[in-house]
Amino acid sequence: MPSETAATRRSFLTRGALGLAVTAATAAAASTANANALNPLAAPERADPSGDFAGKVVAITGGNSGIGAATAQAFAMAGAKVVITARRDALGKEVEAEIRAKGGEVTWMVTDVRDPAQVEAFVAATVSTYGRLDVLFNNAGIFMTPALIEDIPVENFEDMMRTNTNGVFYGMKYAIPVMKAQGNGVIVNMASVAAHRSYPNTAHYNASKHAVAGLTKAGAQLAKDNIRVVSISPFAVDTPMLRESFDHQGFTYEAAAPGFVTPRIMDPHEMAEGVMFLASDAATAFNGMDLDATGGQLA
Repeated sequence: MPSETAATRRSFLTRGALGLAVTAATAAAASTANANALNPLAAPERADPSGDFAGKVVAITGGNSGIGAATAQAFAMAGAKVVITARRDALGKEVEAEIRAKGGEVTWMVTDVRDPAQVEAFVAATVSTYGRLDVLFNNAGIFMTPALIEDIPVENFEDMMRTNTNGVFYGMKYAIPVMKAQGNGVIVNMASVAAHRSYPNTAHYNASKHAVAGLTKAGAQLAKDNIRVVSISPFAVDTPMLRESFDHQGFTYEAAAPGFVTPRIMDPHEMAEGVMFLASDAATAFNGMDLDATGGQLA
């Protein structure tokens, strides 16, 4: 039975899962070529107190790394008051300090989304600190080394579901009453390309993300309460864990880069921009749906 190693969702891009990879060099070259509309703009470096999310309160789970950290910074730079949470305290404090150094308003706290009481406390602390909750980004998640169904340890399947799916459910469960009481709100859930594709050796991850898509669709009914529930599905996003995963497996990325529809990995800030769009007043018609942020992989 293969050993299982917890990692973030971005380590989904492994030899067994997709068989595709891109080089750090390719990504770096792409990120500097903004003449191409498929390449990302630079992330803002200073907070704008009068930005698009001025006065809004945003809570983010899994906010201490990767997409969560980038999204926390993006909201804070746009004037939001941000509360971030995750399990790893040291990383969370680093993200908090970085955002504050750029003039953003942010609060960090430790939460294990597998525990409903801790998620309830996180939501309550956000409201206690800032008086409301305008946006919840259910981003926390894990990934484990690919294995066939019969080789997945039961405890690892259960941990995957408790983190990726139950954590989203708990966030929705405790945020919805707050948003109903205040008369509005947006919940953005972290899905994945794995919410739309079936990979035989990542059944536990596939199942967890298909469930997130289902929760998102069910949440559409909250429109009558002026609450929107949406999700976003990344493909391959450049994070420390993705690079560590590639290094660990000894990948050479150059040959695989052309396999992507958009031949580079995505930047976390691009995902942050997608989340911010979904949470914005420009996205009022987006409800109960998933935003394809895969660069065309689902086309």
